[in-house]
Amino acid sequence: MSSLKEKYEREVVPTLMGKFNYTNKNQVPRIKKVSLNMGLGEANQNPKLIEAGVVQMTAISGQKPVIRRAKKSVASFKLREGQPVGVSVTMRRDRAYDFLYRMIHIAMPRIRDFRGASPKAFDGRGNYTFGVREQVIFPEVEFDTVEKVKGLNVCIETTAKTDEEGRALLELFGFPFRKN
Repeated sequence: MSSLKEKYEREVVPTLMGKFNYTNKNQVPRIKKVSLNMGLGEANQNPKLIEAGVVQMTAISGQKPVIRRAKKSVASFKLREGQPVGVSVTMRRDRAYDFLYRMIHIAMPRIRDFRGASPKAFDGRGNYTFGVREQVIFPEVEFDTVEKVKGLNVCIETTAKTDEEGRALLELFGFPFRKN
């Protein structure tokens, strides 16, 4: 069991039950899933980027990603329907908590000029989405093997009903929000 999941059961649940007056511990918001998406638009000129993206995303998440393909052709982007354009992975349960722990405690402190994550990136239902400019902040990705530095999107889906509940959940996990 991950240390973040233990912290959730030991500290977060009682704190949120007191703060939001929940009567049952099953009402307390929890992490439903964490989705990672890496767009690889230049893959139509360099097919090796997709393979590299799969290897890096596997190292970051611990499971094999799905190759995303273009839904329709766009002539101005030189893109045909069915061409690979990115990779994505969805982590649930223990893998999601393990990834979040690594993200908060190992990867985020390695971001250059990091002053905290934006507190405004909630979607209205307690889910939080943010972008990472460089995949090399993860220690699992070897810098020497990276041909092109790519960013990735991280979407944390919670069972929270409101942004306030979702933010309280992530703050108790130690998520570094900016003070503004």
